Amino acid sequence: MKRYFSKAEMLLWCSSVLLIVGSFCVFDRENYLTLLASLIGVTSLIFNAKGNPFGQLLMVIFSLLYGMISFGFRYYGEMITYLGMTMPMAAFALISWLRHPYNGNHSEVKVNAICRTELCWMWAATAGVIVLFYFILAHFETANILPSTLSVTTSFVAVYLTFRRSPYFALAYAANDVVLIALWVLASIDDSRYISVVVCFAAFFVNDIYGFISWQRMKYRQSAGL
Repeated sequence: MKRYFSKAEMLLWCSSVLLIVGSFCVFDRENYLTLLASLIGVTSLIFNAKGNPFGQLLMVIFSLLYGMISFGFRYYGEMITYLGMTMPMAAFALISWLRHPYNGNHSEVKVNAICRTELCWMWAATAGVIVLFYFILAHFETANILPSTLSVTTSFVAVYLTFRRSPYFALAYAANDVVLIALWVLASIDDSRYISVVVCFAAFFVNDIYGFISWQRMKYRQSAGL
C-alpha cells in the first residue's frame, strides 16, 4: 500500500481516520455502526481518487450502512437515496470501471469525457429526480425535507458522473458533502452523538476535493499517453 499511495495520500487518509475516530470517542462512543461506515467511506474515497474500482466496492458497503443510519433518524431521503440509488449505481460503476481499465491496468480506470448533449440529458433527468423525490419525501414526512431533496439531487449527479467515469463526479460528491454536513448539523442539535457524522462528512469533503484534483492529473497523464 505504501508503494501504491503517495505520502500525501497516506497522510490524508491517516488524518481522516484519526479525525473520525477522535470525534467518535468524544461525541458518540455508542454507535459503532456509524464509526464503521465512516471508516469504510473515507477509505473508499482514497481508492476512488486513484481511479481504483475497489473504491466502488467499498462504496456499495458504505451505502448499505449509511442507509441504515439514516433510517434511525428518519432521514428517509438519505435512506432511499443511498439504498435505492447510490448503492446500485456504485455497483454499476464498479462494473463500468472494471470494463474500462487504462492500458490494461485494472487498478486505474480510463477517464472519460462527456459531451454537451449528454450533459443536457443528465440535467433534464436531474430535474425530474428533484420533482419526483420531493413528493416521495413529503409523503414519508421526511425530516428537513428541502436539504434532503437537495441531497438527493447532488447524489444523483454524483453517481451518474461516477458511472460515466467523469472527473467531475468528485466535485458533485463534494457538493453533496456540504448538504450532508448541514443535514447532520441539524440532527446533532437534537442528539450530540451525530456530531461525529458531521465530522465524517467534513473529512469526506476534503477527500472529494483531492479526488477531483487527482482525476484531473490522471486525465492529463492519460491524454499524454503516460
